[in-house]
Amino acid sequence: MNIKKNDNVIVLSGKDKGKKGKVLTAMPKEDKLIVEGINMATCHMKARKQGEESGIIRKEIPIRACKVALYCSKCDKGVRVGYKLDGDKKTRICRGCGAEL
Repeated sequence: MNIKKNDNVIVLSGKDKGKKGKVLTAMPKEDKLIVEGINMATCHMKARKQGEESGIIRKEIPIRACKVALYCSKCDKGVRVGYKLDGDKKTRICRGCGAEL
């Protein structure tokens, strides 16, 4: 999985197709991501402590990593990832325009 935390991604398929967001959590073992504002679900929360409020809360649930692509702001679309070696450093680049991601 070439997508990491804090990357900007675009959704390729599903109900949120075309939306962009920032990766909050990456789960490489399950091949899933939690993306800010994408794949929202309603959860009915019960108050656990005195003074805590209960109600219906909307939160992000994991999405499969194959349904998103890294977003290149220069190309303004989802792109594939390439790698470039600079001495000992390995950096990720956009396959379309060559910009660093």
